[in-house]
Amino acid sequence: MQFLWGLVMLKDSEIAALVDLCRAKLPLAAGYSGDVPYHSLPLCVIDAVFSINARYEAAENAVKRFCEYFSLPCRCEEIPPQAEQLSVADFVRLYDDYNPSEMAAEVYQNRQRTSTRNGILKADAVLRFSKVLQRFQVDYYQDTQKIVGRSTFESAIAKIPGQGSGISTLYFYMRIGEQGYVKPDRMIERFISSAIHRTLSIEESADALIRAQRILVKQYPHLTPRGLDALIWTYQRGE
Repeated sequence: MQFLWGLVMLKDSEIAALVDLCRAKLPLAAGYSGDVPYHSLPLCVIDAVFSINARYEAAENAVKRFCEYFSLPCRCEEIPPQAEQLSVADFVRLYDDYNPSEMAAEVYQNRQRTSTRNGILKADAVLRFSKVLQRFQVDYYQDTQKIVGRSTFESAIAKIPGQGSGISTLYFYMRIGEQGYVKPDRMIERFISSAIHRTLSIEESADALIRAQRILVKQYPHLTPRGLDALIWTYQRGE
C-alpha cells in the first residue's frame, strides 16, 4: 500500500517483545476463523468509512440500518454471484433520491463526520468512495482485484476529506476478504504499545504487525496478517 510504507524505525528487540506478547495473550493455535462476509460490496464501503474514529458498533449499526431501510440482505455464508448482489452503480443511484444529509439522518441514522475539522458527513464519504470504485469499473466483489493495492485507486480515496491516512482503504481491503492487510487503529496501537512501551505512528504499527506475523507464521502456518490483526482487536475489545 503506497501511502503506508514509509521510513520506520522499529528495533528487532521491539518486534521480539511484540511477538512474545502475542504468544502470551492470543489464541494463535486456534487461529481466526474469519468474518462472515457482507452480502454486497457497498456494505463493505459503509463499514469501512463509518468505522473510522468511532466505536465499531456504530459502523455495524449503519450497515444494519441501511439494509433494513431498503430491505436488503446483510450477511452471507459466502460471496454470492453478481446477480444477487447490490451493485455499486445501483447503490450510487440511491443517492439520487436521498442526498447525503438525508441518508445520514433517515437511512444510516448517523450524522458523524469524517473529522472534527473540515470533515464531511460519513454518508457523503461513502458516496464519494463508491464513485471512485465506479471510476475503476468495480461494481461487485468479483471486480475488486482491479483495485487492491493499486496506488492510483488508493490515492483517489485519500483525496476524500478525512480519508488521507489510508486506514479506511485498508479496512475496505480486509472487509472484501484480503488477508494480507492490517488496520492499525487504536485497538492495535494500544496492544503494540503495551509490548514495546511507546506509541507508534500508523506506519510503524502496520510495519510492526506485518513483521510479527512473518515470525509467528513459522509456528502457526495459517496465521495471516489479517488474522493476527483480528485476534489482537478481539483481545483488546475484551480488555
